[in-house]
Amino acid sequence: MSDKKEIISASPKVRKLAREFGADIYQIQGSQREGRVSEEDVKSFIKDSISGKSEKKQTVSLQQYDHSEFGEIDIKPIPRIKKIAGPHLEKSWSEIPHVTQHDEADITEMEKFRKSLRDLYTGEKLSITPLAFIIRAVVKALKDYPNFNSSLDLKKEKLIYKKYFHVGIAIDTPHGLMVPKIREADKKDITELGKELKKITKLCRELKIDKKEFFGGSITISSLGSIGGSFFTPIINQPEVAILGIGRAETKQVFMGDKYENRIMLPLSLSYDHRVIDGAEGARFCVHLRESLGKDFAYKLAV
Repeated sequence: MSDKKEIISASPKVRKLAREFGADIYQIQGSQREGRVSEEDVKSFIKDSISGKSEKKQTVSLQQYDHSEFGEIDIKPIPRIKKIAGPHLEKSWSEIPHVTQHDEADITEMEKFRKSLRDLYTGEKLSITPLAFIIRAVVKALKDYPNFNSSLDLKKEKLIYKKYFHVGIAIDTPHGLMVPKIREADKKDITELGKELKKITKLCRELKIDKKEFFGGSITISSLGSIGGSFFTPIINQPEVAILGIGRAETKQVFMGDKYENRIMLPLSLSYDHRVIDGAEGARFCVHLRESLGKDFAYKLAV
């Protein structure tokens, strides 16, 4: 059964007036007996909304009719994690001039190398996620392009350059999206990064991770590879100035030399703050990632 809203007392004429102004009558405080809403109440509510005096800012909207007037609905509370993240994402999207650059990296050799890894002592096959290799590639790019590892202080008109490399990983959990940091990613090898990823994913899903672990990042990686899709526009996680989106790798026909070959291509979507990073630097960062994940450099990421 769907939840029903509290009954509001108002005449058909007053309800029509509210709809014409795009006001939600359920948010208007009635001044008449037993809270009945009058025409003056509607007009005062609209006036306060326009002047910014109304406490409820999202009162005048394009929704002129209640959703329940068109069929059955179900009303549920917004999950706590999404309620917390919502204002932060809105602030980031509205304040940062986003530019998103799309590219593809040939990870054919990297995948062959990753699947060939074995324990030196037991000989057992090592199961390491491609994300560990991507983290290593991102750290190498951050070292060569320090603007991506900075934060903007508008009040002091300064750029804060970070000498640490704490990479944020967007983790999909039943409670919502969480972005903990892998600390000192530059000092961890592929195996250590793989273990760290499993650890923080488990802590997030069990809601046992420390709040501090969501702060103090260099850059964020948002990987949708396990779900699907290719390119998208990830929102920068303030106060960072860039975020890397990873899509699902696909085998494609790529022209190499004088013939077409099957290659595993990884979609890259790099969003950055255009106040700090220009398009040319964004393109160079993507090229750096392509090379680090590509044929000649993939094996170096493991050491």
